[in-house]
Amino acid sequence: MIVDILLAALAVVGVGYTGMLLRYAAARAQVGVTVESIGLGAVTNFFDTLGIGSFAPTTAWLKLRSLVPDRFIPATLNAGHCIPTIVQALVFIRLVRVDPWLLLACIVAAMAGSFVGTAAVLRVHVRIVQGTVGVALMIAAVLYAMQNLNLMPNNGNALTLVPMFFVLAVLAHFILGSLMAFGIGLYAPSLVTLSLMGLDPKAAFPIMMGACAFLMPVTGLRFAKDPRVDLRIILGLALGGAPAVLLAAYAVTSLPLVALRWGVVAVVLYAAFLLLRAAARPEPAPETEASVTA
Repeated sequence: MIVDILLAALAVVGVGYTGMLLRYAAARAQVGVTVESIGLGAVTNFFDTLGIGSFAPTTAWLKLRSLVPDRFIPATLNAGHCIPTIVQALVFIRLVRVDPWLLLACIVAAMAGSFVGTAAVLRVHVRIVQGTVGVALMIAAVLYAMQNLNLMPNNGNALTLVPMFFVLAVLAHFILGSLMAFGIGLYAPSLVTLSLMGLDPKAAFPIMMGACAFLMPVTGLRFAKDPRVDLRIILGLALGGAPAVLLAAYAVTSLPLVALRWGVVAVVLYAAFLLLRAAARPEPAPETEASVTA
């Protein structure tokens, strides 16, 4: 019953989010999308569904192509990947078994954390955003490498957690939810955390996808309200990402994911270097800083 309620609520949230996003875009005359943003959404969400992740590769591309100012990379990630993530959750929550109470508790905790994180990222200096996202990319690269080297925990087989780990998992997802607002993907750390506690890695998928699917509309709409955020890129990510999720979930049986992850590691590390270098640069003159952060 809990699963059915979550799925129904998620469908309503998805429709409502889409409507509000289009409303904001129409009001700012930003309904048009680019082929590049659609392609980026399709590629990153296709591989996200297969377990590679979307935040780190998207961040790398946005940075390398200078598509959005560094300050608005987290906003673009959360708002643009929201709809594809909702589609993922609708698929995996139904297909994969897990304790529904653990699923619900982690979702609520992640949503609560997202309120804290979104309020913070909208106020902090651009250098903090650059540094945080740069470090997040380095962590993502390490996790990708660990997965390729078979160093990730994968021995759990439980579908629920003992009370102590249950509470720790909920607290962890509150923290991960707040970090999502800074563009730090939740999938990999959630999977690692739950697996170390003994949960079957497959059972972690509906939890991490459900948590993101419910919290991202919260962060996404708050970010999308900012008139400085380019909704054309956000709409492109969503338009390309949603069908790519369905293609990956139902039509793809095998791909050379190890080789792809090594490629992502290289690109992500380079983007992390660029962001950390930008964060470490000497403070610009006031007029120059104003133009950068505007």
